[in-house]
Amino acid sequence: MLSEQTPDPIRQHALAALTATFMTQGHPTEYAKHMATAAIFQTDLELRNAQLTRLLGWVKQEHSDIYPEALALLESTREEFERRIQIGG
Repeated sequence: MLSEQTPDPIRQHALAALTATFMTQGHPTEYAKHMATAAIFQTDLELRNAQLTRLLGWVKQEHSDIYPEALALLESTREEFERRIQIGG
């Protein structure tokens, strides 16, 4: 995901800072870069999960009539994603 997006100065700074921290801890440079990338990726996933959870809560509270449809859309998206993973692309 990081390589597919336009470079974000904040993300690049975080990547450099985390890489430097891991290197200071004694990790080899390449390993430190991978560790930093993984940490940022995990944080992005957690943020997106929190955003989706909050949005679903809002839909449930403010638009309960479409909440079941929203859940069905999420489920179909998950199923489609799993199918694409299984067929390799």
